[in-house]
Amino acid sequence: MSYQSDEEFFANLPATRGAAGGLIRSGTGDVLLVRRVYAPEEPWGIPGGMMEAEESPLTACRREIAEELGVTAHVLALLVVDWVPAQPPRTTACQWLFRVDTDSTDFRLQPDELSGWKWVPPAELPEHLPARVARRMLAAVAADDDRNGPVYLEHGHAVLHGLT
Repeated sequence: MSYQSDEEFFANLPATRGAAGGLIRSGTGDVLLVRRVYAPEEPWGIPGGMMEAEESPLTACRREIAEELGVTAHVLALLVVDWVPAQPPRTTACQWLFRVDTDSTDFRLQPDELSGWKWVPPAELPEHLPARVARRMLAAVAADDDRNGPVYLEHGHAVLHGLT
């Protein structure tokens, strides 16, 4: 296919959503999960959310944690990038997951988004999260524990040998 201009070329490229979140851990290694009011069918998730227009994944992670939890996010490392296929009506996405510490655990939840939070041992993440999210979180925990990140995933599965 030939294009007359750069504008036409770029206008015909597929759009991909982006989201960024934080793996926040307790002193014992448990993982912070948040209870989402807007998703009663899948109430538990991780702190984070959609990237806004022109926003980097790192900036989105910091903004989302500040908005949702009312604390400052100290981003320590990129742990996981997960390509997620389209699942209509949802479009293809790239999910960025960072290791984050916070200045406090005195969380002030954004009430129109979150109704609670709890620390969950990594082994119990599949009991709380949808399978696709649990796979991503377990990969992030392993990358954090072993310091072997960042890890590239496709729909929560490591696809490059030697990167798990």
